[in-house]
Formats: sequence, structure tokens, C-alpha cells
Amino acid sequence: MSLYYNAYRKESEMFIMNKDLTVGNPEKVLWKFCLPLFGSIIFQQLYNLADSWVAGKFIGEHALASVGNSYEITLIFIAFAFGCNIGCSVITSRYFGAKEYDKMKSAISTSMICSLVTCLLLMAIGFFLGDALLSMIHTPSELFADSKLYLDIYVLGLPFVFLYNLCTGIFSALGDSKTPFYFLAVSSVSNIFVDILFVKNFEMGVSGVAWATFLCQGVSCLLSILVVFKRMKKIQSAQAYKLFDAKLFKQFLTIAIPSVLQQSFISIGNIIIQGVINGFGAGVIAGYAAGVKLNNLVITSFTTLGNGVSNYASQNIGAQKLDRIPAGFKAGIKLVWSLSLPLACLYFFFTPTLLHIFLDNPSADALRSGVTYLRILAPFYFVVSAKLVSDGILRGATLMKPFMIATFTDLILRVVLAILLSKTFLMDTGIWTAWPIGWTISTCISIFYLQKNFKIKGA
Repeated sequence: MSLYYNAYRKESEMFIMNKDLTVGNPEKVLWKFCLPLFGSIIFQQLYNLADSWVAGKFIGEHALASVGNSYEITLIFIAFAFGCNIGCSVITSRYFGAKEYDKMKSAISTSMICSLVTCLLLMAIGFFLGDALLSMIHTPSELFADSKLYLDIYVLGLPFVFLYNLCTGIFSALGDSKTPFYFLAVSSVSNIFVDILFVKNFEMGVSGVAWATFLCQGVSCLLSILVVFKRMKKIQSAQAYKLFDAKLFKQFLTIAIPSVLQQSFISIGNIIIQGVINGFGAGVIAGYAAGVKLNNLVITSFTTLGNGVSNYASQNIGAQKLDRIPAGFKAGIKLVWSLSLPLACLYFFFTPTLLHIFLDNPSADALRSGVTYLRILAPFYFVVSAKLVSDGILRGATLMKPFMIATFTDLILRVVLAILLSKTFLMDTGIWTAWPIGWTISTCISIFYLQKNFKIKGA
């Protein structure tokens, strides 16, 4: 086994940038690994930001509202892709940390098969139930046609979404956070120009926004798959790996299902909330659509950093170095809080300027709702970021029960409070206050379970 490992180390130094997260100063290792992940998710979000920006700037407020309306449904599909990503990443990193490369390869191939089957099922649901999903969230009649058009094209590109997410999970499991960054930097910037080309020059409307994303994600996906296959071919294993392993499939489901439920239930909760928001008219919908894009940029960034902490925890658990977990948690908190401060200040003090990125000539309702939404949420980024780091360790350690308890508490509180508070004199402002309440309580729960299992002082 040592012979294979030495050969692998030599090859990694020359080409593949894989990194062992079980050696070296935990804080330096984690920061060096996670910062490219943060850069990657910034570029990943540029896909959605570009769609909203082009729709709002070059088509109109109704187009922005249509894209934002469909976005809440696409988050369900992304939830499944995210779950497959995490399931594959955690199991792969565990065997990578343990230097069991045959099982690592089996975990990857098993995950890929499961992901493709899941993707096909979701595509069928998207194509045949798209109208029902849009009706379920009370999509206004003037937005329905464009929302459905955007959704149909997005569903067509789901294989790219699933396979690309799986590839990024594999890269992260191997300690390589730079390759996804390079892919996303190029494809996301390209997406902006293709968006503008299709919408402004070709006058394709909302369909141009969707087809631009489809094209750029497809190219990025295919290149990622080629790199993954090349790396797997070069990593030597002691024995042949199984294309599909039932035992690893069960391990994959243990991680993937709770992660899918976490993201999909959050998405379902957002859809319910979207339905409540839709009752306040197109102006509030557009303001929320712009605000939620900006908020999701932050939350998704913290979630991605939490996933990096998961890979760190899983590799160290595979290498039986549990003493490195508390240091990893503290390093993760320092990282996310160092990012929370500038982001919270930016979103709180420069909210109107940020919203104008998406809204060219916003109505009073659109601007008011977007500003209120972000200013209520921004101060609590310190809270939710701590939860996502804590969740990352719980997931990396496969402690999925406490992970789910914290997640569902957040979801249930946000949905119930959003519905109740929307009926008070606060109206749509009441909906926004549900976020920080859910975040705060669920963060306390997550950190309680983390301290209980790992005895982290100060947690």
C-alpha cells in the first residue's frame, strides 16, 4: 500500500493538486483548502446573478420576477444535486483519508450511477409537473408563461447540474479546491457575456437567459468529467474496484438522503414562503427576487465552506485523527466570521445600490421590500455561518440525526413564522423576520450536539 501511496503523492505534486487534510496545522490547512471553495461558489452564484441581472436590466421587472419565481422551484432540483455531491464527497474523502483507494473509486462510480438515475427521475417530474409546481406557488398569470419557459430549459440541463456537482464533490474529497475554482471562473464569466448576447443582441428574452446558462454549464460539466476520469485513472489502487458496491451505496444514502432532505425541505419551505410573498404583488415579488439572490450568495458561500469542513472532518476521521476536529471547528469559525463582517456591512449599508444591480427602474414596493429583507438578515450572518460550520462537522462525522434536528428546526420555524407574521400589521416585513429567529435557535441546537460529541471547549 505504501508503494501505491508514494506513487500517488509523486503524481499529485506534478499534476492533480490533491491534498491530504490530515497533516499540517489545522487552521492553515483548512483556510488554504476553503478559500478557493469560497471563490468557486462566488462564481457559481454568478450564473443565477447573471440571469437575474440580465433579465432585470435588458428585459424588465416582470422578467426578473419570472426568473426569480422559477428559481424557487429549481432549488428543489439543486437540493438533490447537492445531496449527491455531499454523499459522494464525504464517503470519498473518508476512504481517501484512510488510503483505501479501491473503495474510494467504488464510492465515486456508485455515486455517479445513483446521481444519474435520480437526475432522470427529476427531469420527468420537471417536464410533466412544471405547470402544477408553478400553480402551487400561486404564480401570477402575467408571469406564468415566462416562468414555465425558463423552468423547462433549466430542467433540460439538469444532467449538467448533477454531474458537475458530483465532480466538484470528488475534487473536494481529494483535497483539491482549486480545480473547481478554475472551471467556474471561466464558465461563469462566459455566462455573463452569453446572457447579454442572447438577450440584447439576439432578442431571445427569458429563453436567452436560460439557454446561456444551459450552454455554459454544459461545457463546464463535460470538462470536469474528463478531468475526474483522468485523475482516477492515474491513482493506483491495491485491487480492482467495483463499479457498483451495495455497501457503499448504503453509506452514500446515509449521507445523501439527509442532505437532500435538508436542502429540499428548505426549498419547499421557500416555495411556501414564495407563495405567501406572491400575494403581495409583482413589486414585492421582484424586490424579494433581487434580495434573495444576494442573500443566497452569502448563505451558499457559507454552506460551501461548511462542506469544506465536512471534507476536513471526514478525512481526519478516516485517518483516525479525531484530535484535529476541535481545531478544525475553531478555524472554520474564524474563517466564516472574517467573511461575515464585510458582507454584513455591505448588505446593510449599501442595500439600495446592490438592488439596483438587478432592478433598473424599481417600483417603490420592489425597492422597499428588497431593502427591508436584506437589512433584517445581514446582522445575523454571524449566527447562520456558525451553524453551517457546526453542521459541516456533524455531517463529516456522519452524525446525521442531530444534523437533521437542527436543520428542520430552522425550516419549521421560518415557514410557520413567515405565514403567521405576514398576516400582522408588519405584512411582508413580518416574513423577513422569520429568518433570523430560525437561524438563531437552530444554531444553538447544532452547536450543542457538536460540543456533546466532540467536547469542543468554547463551542
